[in-house]
Amino acid sequence: MGKKLENRRKNKKEKSQEMSANLKYLSLGILVFQTTSLVLTMRYSRTLKEEGPRYLSSTAVVIAELLKILACVLLVYKDSKCNLRTLNRVLHDEILNKPMETLKLAIPSGIYTLQNNLLYVALSNLDAATYQVTYQLKILTTALFSVSMLSKKLGVYQWLSLVILMTGVAFVQWPSDSQATPAKEHSAGSQFVGLIAVLIACFSSGFAGVYFEKILKETKQSVWIRNIQLGFFGSIFGLMGVYIYDGEQLSKNGFFQGYNKLTWVVVVLQALGGLVIAAVIKYADNILKGFATSLSIILSTLISYFWLQDFVPTSVFFFGAILVIAATFLYGYDPKPAGNPIKA
Repeated sequence: MGKKLENRRKNKKEKSQEMSANLKYLSLGILVFQTTSLVLTMRYSRTLKEEGPRYLSSTAVVIAELLKILACVLLVYKDSKCNLRTLNRVLHDEILNKPMETLKLAIPSGIYTLQNNLLYVALSNLDAATYQVTYQLKILTTALFSVSMLSKKLGVYQWLSLVILMTGVAFVQWPSDSQATPAKEHSAGSQFVGLIAVLIACFSSGFAGVYFEKILKETKQSVWIRNIQLGFFGSIFGLMGVYIYDGEQLSKNGFFQGYNKLTWVVVVLQALGGLVIAAVIKYADNILKGFATSLSIILSTLISYFWLQDFVPTSVFFFGAILVIAATFLYGYDPKPAGNPIKA
């Protein structure tokens, strides 16, 4: 009887580990798909020549936030055992009855809204491959903000990876004559504007990410509730941006001007981004996240060259990209101490 019970527990544990491993690789597969497809579709949608006005990126950011709220409400509903009364109570208790906790999310939400708008600016001016590699500088900004705001200590390998990362991005941004022609033909603006947009997005991503992590550590509210709060403020800040910067165009052609199937794909992918990252944080480790990032960079480079045809890779770009990929892996590397340490 005891052996049977032990075998059942063993089988249950093995099944649980197998399911956890499957979820880990599934979440990473989804992350690679979401990251690569968002960058490529956003780039394509911003450079595609069509009749009539182009869609306003500021309105796309607002709709993505609203879709994120809807998705998170559905996830909270699922956690509430699909009971509307329980859902209503949870939302009321966690959001309306805790106004100061909710207001804490206003700062990272405003920064995330700025970041999302900057990504559209960046991909209107940079090819997908250059953008993907340069945007990995967010690892550097996140690390620096983690050290200053969370008193996190970085190891030798992590500091070394940050130096390699900066060197790699510098090589990727190195001016090249062979890249100038296709970039001018396909880009809606200048590489300098795109680079500045990515750099500001990296700093905003680093600060907002660490600030959000600090809030999550200080309270017991679920990630989905926090994302609803982020989405609420994000949609308000986003609407303010729409009317301040695109008010004139909005009054002429309406909120959904220039929207097509591709635009909706971009909006849905952007809305799902935060939720996919939340799933990856839950199921995956840093090494596998680094692998997903590297795979996404490689796919973006290949598709930019063969399908979008707005990018001609050079040996300098390849060298820089390899350095960035190596830095991503090295940053997530956690060396285990060999054997038992000898005490003095």
